[in-house]
Amino acid sequence: MVHALRWSSMTASTIDSFASEVFTIEVDDHVATLWLDRPEKRNAMGHAFWDDLPLAMEAIGGDPSIRVVVIAAHGPHFSVGLDLVAMAGIASAPESADGSRPSTATRAWHARKQIARMQASITAVADCPLPVIAAVQGYCIGGGVDLIAACDIRLASSDALFSVREAKIAIVADVGSLQRLPAIISKGNLAELAYTGKDITAARAEAIGLVNQVSSDAEAVVADARAMAAEIAANSPLAVQGTKAVLVACEDRSVTEGLDYVATWNAAFLASDDLTEAMTAFMEKRPATFTGN
Repeated sequence: MVHALRWSSMTASTIDSFASEVFTIEVDDHVATLWLDRPEKRNAMGHAFWDDLPLAMEAIGGDPSIRVVVIAAHGPHFSVGLDLVAMAGIASAPESADGSRPSTATRAWHARKQIARMQASITAVADCPLPVIAAVQGYCIGGGVDLIAACDIRLASSDALFSVREAKIAIVADVGSLQRLPAIISKGNLAELAYTGKDITAARAEAIGLVNQVSSDAEAVVADARAMAAEIAANSPLAVQGTKAVLVACEDRSVTEGLDYVATWNAAFLASDDLTEAMTAFMEKRPATFTGN
């Protein structure tokens, strides 16, 4: 199955009007930083998180000036995952109008609906057509790992700790880690993390390929993520977003099918103003300035 990236139809003004109790958006040039902004709760994921994350990604994706997204967190921890107190009973079906107890089937249907809602929130990150970089410090547990697994690139501070923790609280991870991590780390490493629920250090995360690099501390990892984002943003946005689209499409295709796909893609999008600018800049021995046209 091919998973298509979802292109937003929102306007640039959406970022200015976006409001959330648990997220803030900061824009610097062509880079948007989406901050998890509930530090007093160690960025635990409650109702507002699951409701607002897709809206935040839609707002960012709808701004044509944004070329790269960094997801970072205020406070000492990226996220401790699901807010177990706030989300307690989320899978419980409400009583019927006559006050009777819902059937087992009704309760199961309601639970599945709530899980699907949470899955869709994380998928909004994976479906963003822009490159998404995670900058992780401190705890990144459970849903935090689900979130960074939906990103394209992951960086960590030296104090970061990662855990696919769900088995320790008697549930199966169900918001994306078990589905996305196999494309990031090996089957054996994933099995170890998911079966044991153990914490692993940033150094171990780097060694198994969960993160690209380790920075010295929380401030440095955000700076490094933004520096990488700026490097990406300096390239043609048509080419960068096209590369992401092709990578996503080729996940479910053979090499031959993937080559055919990218040939068709470039046949449609190769003749851009950015390509002309790249050739002109090369001849004039100057840095190219891309517009995305």
